[in-house]
Amino acid sequence: MSSSTTAGLWDRLTGIQTAPGQWLVIACGLAALAAVGPRPLWRLSRNAITIAHEGGHGLIALLTGRSLDGIRLHSDTSGVTVSRGRPTGIGMILTAAAGYTAPSLLGLGGAALLSAHRITLLLWAATALLAAMLVMIRNAYGLLTVVLTGATFVLVSWLAPADVQAVFAYAVVWFLLLGGVRPVFELGAKRRHGGAPDSDADQLGRLTHLHPVVWLLLFHVVALCSLVGGGRWLLAL
Repeated sequence: MSSSTTAGLWDRLTGIQTAPGQWLVIACGLAALAAVGPRPLWRLSRNAITIAHEGGHGLIALLTGRSLDGIRLHSDTSGVTVSRGRPTGIGMILTAAAGYTAPSLLGLGGAALLSAHRITLLLWAATALLAAMLVMIRNAYGLLTVVLTGATFVLVSWLAPADVQAVFAYAVVWFLLLGGVRPVFELGAKRRHGGAPDSDADQLGRLTHLHPVVWLLLFHVVALCSLVGGGRWLLAL
């Protein structure tokens, strides 16, 4: 690759792009809300939240020095991330806590980039994260899901006009912010009915000797604060 091409790619990556109009930003938010709200659509769109959830487990496992054995994504929108290392300690706690907080925190980070008009950087960063996750997928359905999601980002990043890229980026970030909220409420409902005995909150309860409800409340705080803060950035309030 020539130096001029490299410089051009770097300029494109670090450059500032024009944000869509306020009405389009609001429309993207409403579209994301429609994908999160009705159960039939949510059963499909929740797969993307599962990718972020399990990716969060995997990323923090690696950052805390654990060995990542693999990630599986299932058609019922559940997922499993397997890592090796000490069964207790801060690394295990952070890894367990990363799942339900990952979609919201990714959305918050994306909102920060969009508020700085770094649309291309956001799209390329998301593509890089999906590519890194791809090598750790250990089942066919998970492979298909991540490949299709990554291919969508690649096509939009390289082939779509700038205004389409902007709308896509805002819709994705709104979806992460809104989609990060619903699973926490779903987890709370399952626990009230005696379900999900091995949920992340319950695992954290056993690891820290704090009641799982404490961790569930933390998940709620992260999700709702990220939605409020990220929404303010997206709407330039």
